[in-house]
Amino acid sequence: MVLPREVLDARKARARKRHRIIWLSIGGALVLLVVFFCLYQFTDLFFGVPATAHSEPQSSSEWTCFRRDLEHTGNTGDSTAQPEGTLKWTFATGAPVRSSPAVVDGTVYFGSEDHFIYALDAATGNLKWKYETGSFVASSPIVSGGVLYCGSNDAKLYALNAATGELIWSFSSVYSIRSSPCIADGIIYFGSDDFRMYAVNAATGKLVWKTRVNSMVNTSPLVSEGIVVIPAPEGMCYTFNAKSGRVRLKYITTTYIRSSAAVQDGVIYFTDTDGYFTALDIGSKNWLWEHKVRMYWNVLHAYGLAPNSPRPSGFLWGVLLNHGIVSSSSPALSGGHAYLGVVNDVVSVDLETHAVQWTFNTSDLVVSSPALATTALYVGGQDGHLYALDKADGSLLWDHDLGSPVRSSPALDNGMLFIGCDDGVLYAFK
Repeated sequence: MVLPREVLDARKARARKRHRIIWLSIGGALVLLVVFFCLYQFTDLFFGVPATAHSEPQSSSEWTCFRRDLEHTGNTGDSTAQPEGTLKWTFATGAPVRSSPAVVDGTVYFGSEDHFIYALDAATGNLKWKYETGSFVASSPIVSGGVLYCGSNDAKLYALNAATGELIWSFSSVYSIRSSPCIADGIIYFGSDDFRMYAVNAATGKLVWKTRVNSMVNTSPLVSEGIVVIPAPEGMCYTFNAKSGRVRLKYITTTYIRSSAAVQDGVIYFTDTDGYFTALDIGSKNWLWEHKVRMYWNVLHAYGLAPNSPRPSGFLWGVLLNHGIVSSSSPALSGGHAYLGVVNDVVSVDLETHAVQWTFNTSDLVVSSPALATTALYVGGQDGHLYALDKADGSLLWDHDLGSPVRSSPALDNGMLFIGCDDGVLYAFK
């Protein structure tokens, strides 16, 4: 039976309409999928950062963790008297002390390469307790809520009763934990030599999240504005969402990073082993396929086929402090200046003009991170000296020859200074 032409034309029209609806639906779904992917991957709409999360302590006058405070400034402000260089006591362990001390409620806590975590009376240096781990302890402890948290080369993070040294829990990674932990909103954050960043519940030791990166993570994280900041040795400064562990920013340097970062007023400061001191915006995120696009863009630019690529996400400014492969320490921040060790020097950098204000030269590398109190700066050198410098001009106030390299960073509390040394001794000065 042959259908009338009008009927055939009507059927064809309905078929074309169905096809248009199908293709429009598919196109709309693809557009929605792309929009969802962009919102999911490159905004905080689905995974908003917990903006009130900061490394603890936020207001404590004590030196409870590596670099003292939520921003890793290493700065007591005017809240403590300045140590004048008088040796008050020493405590000998069985191996080098490269862990940096924490000081809480009259007790000094630190780790040693003799496998122990120690607690000493800050006034006398008398032993209160010690806890044996399965390997050397290079991680610096943090004390919060009566609990000490510290990593060990045995691949475990330990939670100990700060008063008694009794084990509360331990968390196992795959390889060494040399990173010094930080705590924010009841979560402990730290890196491991197994190429991962970890977040675990401070009360239970249960895993909250872990994120794989491209190298061992032996520097120390901080949390500011709900964002975890940690430079990694491969030459990448990472930021993560503190709640979910999602990577927000990967900033690539030209070489390795061996020191931790500091943050002030939303700006991240760190150095790499090329001697560059870099400032990044803590809130920045990478744009879509940024590093791959930039690689090809730079090739085209080299052949004159494209203009200069835009600045990397997050980059604010950078200044070259030294040439060649260098060692450096974590910066201390105070009054619009950064203070840090670079190769054999201690330098002051003006954060507004980006100029070096002064330089103090030692006779060996400076990897110890400075501590600041009122008008003085304190730092150890691998030349075996503990130096006290005037913050304003870098002039020497006093120094003490400890006789062995100093890689530990000083801690300040109640007019006293505590620092470890490669001779296996913890020194206390007043």
